[in-house]
Amino acid sequence: MALLARSLRIVLAALLAIQPELVETARAQEAAAQAASLPVADEEAYKPVDKDERGLWMDTEEGERQLKASQQVIRDPALNAYVRKVLCNLVGPGKCASIRLYIVRTPDFNASMAVNGAMVVYSGLLLRTQNEAQLAAVLGHEYTHFAGHHGLRMFRQVKEKSAAAAWLAFTGIGLIASFSMAASLFSYSRDMEREADSGGLALMAAAGYDTREASKVWEQLRAEMDATAAVRNTKSRKDKNGGIFATHPPTAERVANLAQMATANPGVAGATGLDSYSAAMGHWWPVFFDDQLKRNDLGASDYLLAALAQQGWSPWLLYARGELYRRRALGNDIADAEKFYSQGIEAGGELPELWRGRGLARLKLERPEDGKTDLNEYLRRSPDAVDKAMIAMMAGETR
Repeated sequence: MALLARSLRIVLAALLAIQPELVETARAQEAAAQAASLPVADEEAYKPVDKDERGLWMDTEEGERQLKASQQVIRDPALNAYVRKVLCNLVGPGKCASIRLYIVRTPDFNASMAVNGAMVVYSGLLLRTQNEAQLAAVLGHEYTHFAGHHGLRMFRQVKEKSAAAAWLAFTGIGLIASFSMAASLFSYSRDMEREADSGGLALMAAAGYDTREASKVWEQLRAEMDATAAVRNTKSRKDKNGGIFATHPPTAERVANLAQMATANPGVAGATGLDSYSAAMGHWWPVFFDDQLKRNDLGASDYLLAALAQQGWSPWLLYARGELYRRRALGNDIADAEKFYSQGIEAGGELPELWRGRGLARLKLERPEDGKTDLNEYLRRSPDAVDKAMIAMMAGETR
């Protein structure tokens, strides 16, 4: 049993720190019963009370120490200050002060909050949320998991049911029993995910955000999944829940539930924080989008570009669109890419990569002199470019 508990702690610590959306818990009535077994304490003051909880804490804190040293953590003071400001708007300065925030550079859509108060936000989330209210919806959701001690309850539930299933496996009837218990466990978890949605929306309303933005986060993800499927000529997985081991409610259900909650608790209509979000993310969007391009999901990338361009096609967005089309290189994509780079330059874009992209496109279009001129302009504007040697060779120069 000690080995089982230790293994469960390690697995759950990893889930809490890295795969946040797996951290959910109980039906409303069951949650109340579980809560009665925990000591009454403020979220930031809660401390582990038994051996298993202390072990989970130690494993989670070790994971946080490793995360803190990771090269993937974005340490930019301005970006961290902005995301923390949104979090503090939701939970208040007192509770916010004890939360350690880590912004991790990875193109996936995710966020989490571990049982020891460490919050992780993925850069892919910041690329996909379109305003401050949408970011607040996700942060509030994750904080509700933490405030309700959902991770601890899930650990206890997993430990109890896994121990029973392990014993039953020796009786010859263990396969059916184990799957039955798994279904019970993760049904409990899916309902707690709904509780986190409800709690996050309530925090949004209290902080003065338009709560209708919460459901839009999931509407956008559904549309992105449709775009991925359209390019790959496959069926969209937006309504797939992964069977009994799914840890989210179906996204269509989530959209409907959040929209209904917002009708009952609307917050402040129109308070999306779009301007402040755009100002905070403007420097980072090109970086995050370049990471997204490396996922080789052209349908999703094109959808995200169109979403970002709702306020107009800025030079960097035109550059990103040119990169997307140039890398895809199907049909008229190279000619279209050359056009997008040119539009970015004509719009006053100063990004040196606009000239690099257009130069590479023009070489592909068999316009070598124009291409070389653009590549030399790129090198003039970016003399210390990391690809300087390769581009100089393509431009016919010795540098």
